[in-house]
Order: sequence, then structure tokens, then C-alpha cells
Amino acid sequence: MIVLVVGAAFILVVLAYNIYQESQYRKQLREQFGHANKDALLDSQVSSVRDGTQTQSVLNEKTVPPENEADNAAGSSVEQAESVVIGEEAVPEASDVQIQEPEENSAEPLMPEADEDALPASLSVHSDMEPLSRTVPVKGRKTLLDVRDMSRQTLPWFDVRFDYLAYIALYEPKELHAMPRLSSRSRFRLVGCTMDGRYQIAEPIPSVYYQGFVVGLQAISRSGLLTYEELVHFGEQANRFAEQMDGQLLLTDINTFLNVARPLDELCARVDQTIAIHLVSRTNVSGTELRAAIEKQGFELGHDGAFYYVDSNGEPLFSIVTLDNTPFTSTLLANKNYRGFSMLFDIVHIPDGEKCFDQFMDMAVKLSSQLSLDLVNDKVEELSTEWLREVRRYVVDRQKEMKQVELKPGSELTKRLFS
Repeated sequence: MIVLVVGAAFILVVLAYNIYQESQYRKQLREQFGHANKDALLDSQVSSVRDGTQTQSVLNEKTVPPENEADNAAGSSVEQAESVVIGEEAVPEASDVQIQEPEENSAEPLMPEADEDALPASLSVHSDMEPLSRTVPVKGRKTLLDVRDMSRQTLPWFDVRFDYLAYIALYEPKELHAMPRLSSRSRFRLVGCTMDGRYQIAEPIPSVYYQGFVVGLQAISRSGLLTYEELVHFGEQANRFAEQMDGQLLLTDINTFLNVARPLDELCARVDQTIAIHLVSRTNVSGTELRAAIEKQGFELGHDGAFYYVDSNGEPLFSIVTLDNTPFTSTLLANKNYRGFSMLFDIVHIPDGEKCFDQFMDMAVKLSSQLSLDLVNDKVEELSTEWLREVRRYVVDRQKEMKQVELKPGSELTKRLFS
């Protein structure tokens, strides 16, 4: 009896110690992940790529908008001449009448007249600014192009839903000696019309003369939508460029542009999310073994310290990073042990989300098996079949929203918008 009692006590001690070790293991992993948001898709926060912020997304019927909501959110494409419905007010499509046109004898600036009551105090100063000198025709001179005709051109380099456009018609043919300095937190493109009437990306090439330019400022990116004040500042810079080139300037109406861009920006913030699945070890796995298994699946180590799996066109589909977001390096992989890694699925940049997600999970399962790693979420809970079904549905729904407004996941247009 004494032996039985001692044996039972010993077994209880061992079980208690194992439970303690398990809790410490989970606590250590949570600290190593370096973030506190919950599981990426089940009644929790989802990691939003935009500007390093977190966006709340709950997987229920409210997460998926009605089928017509996404259509109304960003308006029609450039080729369509329909109206964008924002609330109960219909706004003309950007490619239709959103450009303020100059009158031949008008002395008024083309910048929209700001309603001081409707704008923040910091912006009301712009309502009193002097007319931009190149927004009105110069009496007795005729430009080589009509800026109003230029604004009606459909140019493949721009999308009027998120590119704020400035049109410049020159009075005399000019070479572009240097690219203009249009400082902004967003990128811009400069397209020129050559003397034979062809539009092309403008470059400072000797003996190439232009008769007009179109400057497009990308107003939406992963940093968010540009403000009214930033667009006004861009207009001032475009005006200085027009003065340097001796041309007449026509600016897109800012208020109308923002009415179209804001709903699209809201949709972008909603769909711009990355799904993370963590593969963790209960002990350690050597960096050499980890790298061999990852590269066996077709991943390659990039210059930024992450592994990437690319498609047949060389475009990255999936990525692998460390649990604590430190970079992988060849030296560290050869000499260090790791507790695991995270696999990332960027919804907006991956075409055919359902098929690619199946491939993504297949790779995760193979790596888990080869390296004896556990597949867990941010709460260090093992992934279930139900979880995977919810994730797949979530990916499909977000990409469906994008397609409804003609943003094809993984396309060049989408890559530019989610840059």
C-alpha cells in the first residue's frame, strides 16, 4: 500500500509539473510574438497593413456588405459614364464633369471655392488665396492643346477614382530638361503629349518636344487618403511647374474628387489585411534545418530578411518571417535556433484567393510535419478545420468586394493602389 501511495503521489507531481510547463510555454510564445491582437479571423482583430494600424473585423453577417455596397463605394470605372451614389446624393462620375473648365475671358481661378463653414479652420485660409497665375488663359496667346480636351482623354496610366490630375497645355513646344519636384508623401506620374499627339511617360530626353503634360498624384495608398490641404498644396506645385514650362493649368475639382475617393479609401482600408499563421516548436529547431525545409517548399530568402514564394511570373505570393519580426540572415540561420516562424497571406496582392489559400495551407501543413511544429493562432491555440473554413470564406469575401469595384487582386492597378 505504501508503494502504491508513493507511486500515485509521484504521478500527480509529474502531471502538475507538465501543466505548469505547458502554461509557461504558452506565455513565452505570446511574449515572443510581440503583439496582443487575437486570432486573425474569429471574433477578433485582424492585422491591417495600412499605416501599421489594426482594423476590427468580426466574422459574421455584418462583415460582408450587401452586394451593391461595394459598387456604390468606389464608383464606376473610367470607361463608364454613370453616377456614384454617396449617401442620398448623386455625384457625377469623375471622368464625366468633375473638371472645372476655364472660360476664355474668366479671371477666376480654377481652384474650387472652399466653403469655410464646411472645412476645418486650418484649411479655410485657402479660400482667400490669390488666383493661381496659370489657371486662366493669357490674353492674345493660344495654347497648342485645349486643356478641356486634355481632361477628356482616357489615359491608361491614371485612374480618376484615386489619381488627382492636373492638366498643362503649353503655348510653345518645350523640352523637358528635368523632372519637376512635386514633394508629397504620395507618388506622382508625369505624362506628356508629344508634337505628333501621342501621350507617353514624360522623360527629360534631348530633342523630344512636348505640347502638354498631365500630372497625376496618387491620392490613395496604404498610408490612407490625402487631405484637402495636401491636394491644394499639390495644385500650387503644379502651378509653379506650369509657370516654368510657360503653360496653362487646369486642376481637377478637389471636392468632387474627394467625394469619389473617400468611399474607395474606406473599402481599401477594409480589405487591406494580412492573415498570419504561426508554426511553433515546443523546444527549438535549428536554423539550418528550418531553412532547408522552407527552401524545399520553393521559398527563397529575400534581401529584407523574409522568405518569399513566387508564382510563375516571379511575383511574390506568400512570405515567411520570424516570430519576433527580426530578419532572417544566412549567418543567423547557420548558427541560431528558432522557436518557429510565421507564414503571411496578403489578401489584396494574391490572385485567386481561394485556390491560393488552399496552396498556402498545404505548405503550412507540410512544413509543420517536416519540422515537428504546431500550427497555432495568436492565442497559441491549435488551428481547427472550422477555423480554416472561416479563413477561406473571409479571403473570398474580401476579394469579392475588390472585384465588384474592378480592383482585381494581384493586378498592376491593385499593386499601385496598395503600395
